[in-house]
Amino acid sequence: MKNVTLAMDETLLDKARGLAERRKTTLNALIRSLLAHEVEQEDRIAWAREGMRRLMAETPLDLGPAYKWSRDEIYAEREDRMLSRLERPPVRGFGEDK
Repeated sequence: MKNVTLAMDETLLDKARGLAERRKTTLNALIRSLLAHEVEQEDRIAWAREGMRRLMAETPLDLGPAYKWSRDEIYAEREDRMLSRLERPPVRGFGEDK
């Protein structure tokens, strides 16, 4: 294993040491774990991007008949969905004659 020297603010170093202590580990192990997580995340993102590129390249492009969306149609659909959430049934028992 190779050694690496880090430079960091003393306040950050103190907080990191406290975090490592609360997690019952060493600062060295904590930093290794965080770096391993970041590298793994990058690898997963690269794998997903490559999969998406491959999927797009292999998928036949058949969009059916040409259709151009209009702004009015898109906003009308969105407006219908938003208004349906706001509609409430009438409240019973207030000012009703029996």
